[in-house]
Amino acid sequence: MRKRFTLYMLVTWLVGHCASGFAPPVGPSPRLLHRAEKNLTRAIVHDIFSPPAASRIYLYANVAAYEMLVMQDKNYRTLHGQVAGFPNIPGLKSDKKVNYELAAVYAFFKTGGKLVFSEHLLTDSVNVILNDFREKDTLVYNNSIRLGQAVSDSVLTWSTKDNYASTRAKRRYTYSKQKGKWTPTPPGFIDAVEPYWSQIRPVSLDSAGQFKPVPPHAYNTDTASLFMKEVREVYHVTRKLTQEEILIASFWDCNPFYLNTQGHLNFATKKLSPGGHWISIAGQAAESKNKNWQETAAAYVLTSMALFDGFISCWDEKYRSQFIRPETVINAYMDEKWRPLLQTPPFPEYTSGHSVISAAAAVVLTAVLGDHFAFDDHTETDYGLPVRSFKSFKEASEEAGISRLYGGIHFRSAIVNGQVQGDRIGQHLLSRIKVKR
Repeated sequence: MRKRFTLYMLVTWLVGHCASGFAPPVGPSPRLLHRAEKNLTRAIVHDIFSPPAASRIYLYANVAAYEMLVMQDKNYRTLHGQVAGFPNIPGLKSDKKVNYELAAVYAFFKTGGKLVFSEHLLTDSVNVILNDFREKDTLVYNNSIRLGQAVSDSVLTWSTKDNYASTRAKRRYTYSKQKGKWTPTPPGFIDAVEPYWSQIRPVSLDSAGQFKPVPPHAYNTDTASLFMKEVREVYHVTRKLTQEEILIASFWDCNPFYLNTQGHLNFATKKLSPGGHWISIAGQAAESKNKNWQETAAAYVLTSMALFDGFISCWDEKYRSQFIRPETVINAYMDEKWRPLLQTPPFPEYTSGHSVISAAAAVVLTAVLGDHFAFDDHTETDYGLPVRSFKSFKEASEEAGISRLYGGIHFRSAIVNGQVQGDRIGQHLLSRIKVKR
């Protein structure tokens, strides 16, 4: 009841300010959009989508909301003509009264709802908004819904051409038998996640391999090799972690595949994806500075693009190098009883996904909201972890990267080279996609 009452109050505010169908002189509040993002994240966590798949859902939902707002504010640019294959979405006739904010949230929900399994989790929320508004102004309601549906339909049609469906029909991944290649890890020994994600159509990248990183250190178990030096670093760092380092690793864990094992009983703990964490940061940062609807939508859409392209680029490298995880090496050559602080995710080691997508997201958020942007991150409070404060998006991204070393699931070179990879993706995105005229 508490959630429904809050949404009721937000819609009442919108109707009071936009009863005539036109936006107020000062930019309307983006609170409904923030609420929509949180509800979509809740559905993604509930359905246990992989990190790459979650980024796809955020992308298309945020593109639908953003394109709606472009129709309202001509200072912002449509993605048509900037993103390959993106449709030219027509608006309604100029004499039609529309509440664009309401239509944007509807487009967001309708798009996201078609991409998750538990669409009912989103339907409950949007129905509260729509039913209340219908009672206030039927004409504006009907126009807004019709426009929101049209935008959602166009974005969803565009989404069907990104090769996602074809990757669902691929054969099961076959593991390499070469030494130094990745194999499933304890406790669940889960099969490879999204081995064909590099075939997904990117937004700004020319190809998945456009920002291919330098290769990892050659697998060599000689004690003097660069590879074994990195192995020893993971082993020794994780054996003397400070409380702060444990907290950092836990704060950025973001593992939707976490498996609890108690005897013969196995059950999953549903957690936020790394992309979901950065969508949350984008929202919290925009909200903390009272950014208007348009600025907030731009921050969300650029962040979701950075995450989407970041995962495509990172997964391209992961399944090219197929590099072994620290847990496998340490158990075989140093300590068979050693376990990392965090559970090792079910995909190859190099490069670090957290490092790539965090660096890319930090680049675009810095461009949109400013450098040295101090903020408090409340994302993990729902999971029993305290708020963390950062002086900038870059500082947060660097902490996200190093958390993987503290967690015992990545070598340092995967983190450092992943950050370079992500930074280049973010900079490239900004050079290709312009949200403001």
